[in-house]
Amino acid sequence: MSIVRDILRLIFPDLCYHCGEPLVGDERNLCTLCLSKIPWTHNASHPDNDTELRLVGRIPVVAAASLLQFHKGNVTQSIVHQIKYHGNTQLAHQFGLILGEELKASHRFDDIDIVAPVPLHWWRRMRRGYNQSQILAAEVAKVLQCSLSVHNIYRRRHTPTQTHKNRQQRIDNMASAFAVHHPEQFEGKHLLLIDDVLTTGATTEACYHALQSIPNLRISVATLAIATT
Repeated sequence: MSIVRDILRLIFPDLCYHCGEPLVGDERNLCTLCLSKIPWTHNASHPDNDTELRLVGRIPVVAAASLLQFHKGNVTQSIVHQIKYHGNTQLAHQFGLILGEELKASHRFDDIDIVAPVPLHWWRRMRRGYNQSQILAAEVAKVLQCSLSVHNIYRRRHTPTQTHKNRQQRIDNMASAFAVHHPEQFEGKHLLLIDDVLTTGATTEACYHALQSIPNLRISVATLAIATT
């Protein structure tokens, strides 16, 4: 079978989804050179990291972390676009696992009770076929060995894409976008919210507003990437 696979790859080579060069040997998704260029943050172990500082004064998080740095044209953008727009769920599972391992190794997320993804509106999820944040969250929950809550937080209304909006426009766009079906399920718990990219934090803040009245709920946040300038 390996011979057949190698012949097929000679005829129809898999391409690195960042640089477009043919993949060789055991390379998958990214070539070795592009893999070496992934901008890891390694910020999970550090209080007051860039992710936490972006949320300070808006969300009283216990801890927050992001796995990758995101800016236009870098490898992270290709990773995120593959996961979010091109149906590469395998990549979402892989990076969700890596995110979970980073959080576990930091020991700052040891007492998480429940992991929940930032939800998509049902219409957008139906069109895309999946929620990339849910895939990430499922892998993180497995690594942290805690519960996964998929449906308790939900989108009350469809919101236009946040792309190309400034900070205030993003906040206005997300106002009252989320709600919780059964708040009692989160009472007294430490909840970890998972999203794909943290930009201004408007989406995360809108989720927090839907959760803030739940008694004794503590919130932490983790994202696949954080946008940088």
